Amino acid sequence: MGDYLVKATGFEGKVRAYSLVATDMVNEAVRRQGTWPTASAALGRAMMASTMMATMLKGNSKLTVKIEGQGPIGSIIIDANTKGETRGYVSNPQTHFDLNSQGKLDVARAVGTEGFLSVVKDLGLKEHFTGSVPLVSGELGEDFTYYFASSEQTPSSVGVGVLVNPDNTILAAGGFIIQLMPGADDEVITEIEKRLSTIPPISKLVEAGMPPEEMLQALLGDDNVKLLDKMPIQFKCRCSRERIESAIISLGGAEIQAMIDEDKGAETTCSFCNEVYQFTEKELEELMEQVK
Repeated sequence: MGDYLVKATGFEGKVRAYSLVATDMVNEAVRRQGTWPTASAALGRAMMASTMMATMLKGNSKLTVKIEGQGPIGSIIIDANTKGETRGYVSNPQTHFDLNSQGKLDVARAVGTEGFLSVVKDLGLKEHFTGSVPLVSGELGEDFTYYFASSEQTPSSVGVGVLVNPDNTILAAGGFIIQLMPGADDEVITEIEKRLSTIPPISKLVEAGMPPEEMLQALLGDDNVKLLDKMPIQFKCRCSRERIESAIISLGGAEIQAMIDEDKGAETTCSFCNEVYQFTEKELEELMEQVK
């Protein structure tokens, strides 16, 4: 089963819902970053929540999520767009701890709780929308839930889970977001809360082979889900040699000349995908000719 996301409504439009399976997407990020298990779980959770959040936007919009909890993992940075393309990295990928008291990867200890979750949305307008909230648990699902309630005034439940294999690859990764619309009444809220309290961890459902559609049926009830859309999702980095060349040109002639004289070339690595770009002295000289 390839990675994909579904959008739906529930309870006759009183609920908006999203779910995804993202095992391959998270696995690709983990492979490129070389993350250890606890860091892998944190990165995967953040990527999945950001992916679902980005698909709520319109057109060719995109967003950047930054999580800084002052924990040993450092910053978590995620870029995602409306096409289901997501990339992400953590400052300290070799972060891992023993399991927590619930027998799960200790993401909260890695992320920390003394910081903020910030979202910058690029909607194609002159000004970007920016929202920021304090971290409430460092587990990330709860933190995104708080973000929606506090910054966007949308009561929500965010669930994201990652299972890591003994060889550090990803066994299962999936998640959901359920949001209450203005018409949601107490009966609907009670039903959802009851189901959320009894459903197994979302990563276990993915491990068992449950697709996103069935996740929503389990969360909301078979008769309460109306599927609206289904779309593939993937890890995709937007870096390219052309983008790096433009960045070098923007540094100006003096900086490029210093690279030639002092370093005899240039090398840079993309933080998101770890792709290495190298430039010889001759290539730098050609770029310097394009400096305006």
